[in-house]
Amino acid sequence: MRTFSSSLSLGGLLVGSLLGACASDTGTVDPTALQTFEFGPYTLQGGEEVTRSCVQISLHNEDTLFINSVELTTGPGFHHSNWFFVPETTFAGEDGTYACADRNFNEPAAAIFGGVLFAQSTQAPHEIQQFPEGVVIKVPPHSKIVSQIHLLNPNDAALEITPKIAIKPILDADVTTTLAGVSFEDQALALPAHMQSRFTVECDIATKHQQLFGRAPDFNIYYALAHYHTLGTRLSLEAIKPTGEATMVYSTEHNVGDVLGGPIDPKFSMVGYSKLRMSCEFFNPRDSVVGWGVGDQEMCVFLAFSDSTYNWGGGVLEQGTPENPQMVGNMMTYQNPCSLYASDASR
Repeated sequence: MRTFSSSLSLGGLLVGSLLGACASDTGTVDPTALQTFEFGPYTLQGGEEVTRSCVQISLHNEDTLFINSVELTTGPGFHHSNWFFVPETTFAGEDGTYACADRNFNEPAAAIFGGVLFAQSTQAPHEIQQFPEGVVIKVPPHSKIVSQIHLLNPNDAALEITPKIAIKPILDADVTTTLAGVSFEDQALALPAHMQSRFTVECDIATKHQQLFGRAPDFNIYYALAHYHTLGTRLSLEAIKPTGEATMVYSTEHNVGDVLGGPIDPKFSMVGYSKLRMSCEFFNPRDSVVGWGVGDQEMCVFLAFSDSTYNWGGGVLEQGTPENPQMVGNMMTYQNPCSLYASDASR
């Protein structure tokens, strides 16, 4: 079993051991063995929140990994995390926990240099991202996984947590489908006080797909996950036909702490559809407007995996005023234009 240990400390956060794949009785490493990596431990004082720390775990993989499932086990106080794979030379530095700003880490750059691996449901203490048999995320040789972590202890008593993340590869010969990431967010949030609200962004996939491939969208969506905080009541993703007809791809009405991700079964085909529409709904019981952010603020984020050869991302990527306010029943609705990006995921 490979073991890495470090005595690095940062802001009271201690970096613990990272545990790798186990060898067989013959001494050779099983390429399909579950690889488990422990990080931390993290000590959080009562009421403490950590939002600017990142984690790096080197995979030490000489060959491509075809990852069929990812499992994250955290515990109370581990609020949220998005995980990416990148080359070992990106965001250079030692394994462990570090200040994100020291390596200029940001999630869009991680997605461009590598790709999306896993996203945690808000405050979910245990979660498994399982794809169908033969469906994988392809991680190139000499990669590492990285994440900006969000820790929050809402209680008075101190917490200590030692999270771990596990990946399960399969053999190249068993791969039937390789996935790429789809991610949207809407940062133009301003939840009105004492009111229900909905924030929508609609992205024109067909125009960009035509530019890239010379044809209409023809990929499938396999897995989806939503991210919002305590005021969120629902996130939905709809596919829109050129005629304006909408079909629900994914929706959730779970509470924070529940698992908000899962497979789309059967997979959803984008054939015949031209746009994706993401909507986040909230109820704000407070006396003040709530915007985008951590702590007592809100987020509206959607992650999915598709069999497109491109990563897709976009939405409203800068904080600002929500546009097109309209009262619909007892709900204030807003809709902002979408900025859409695509990057080659086939490398």
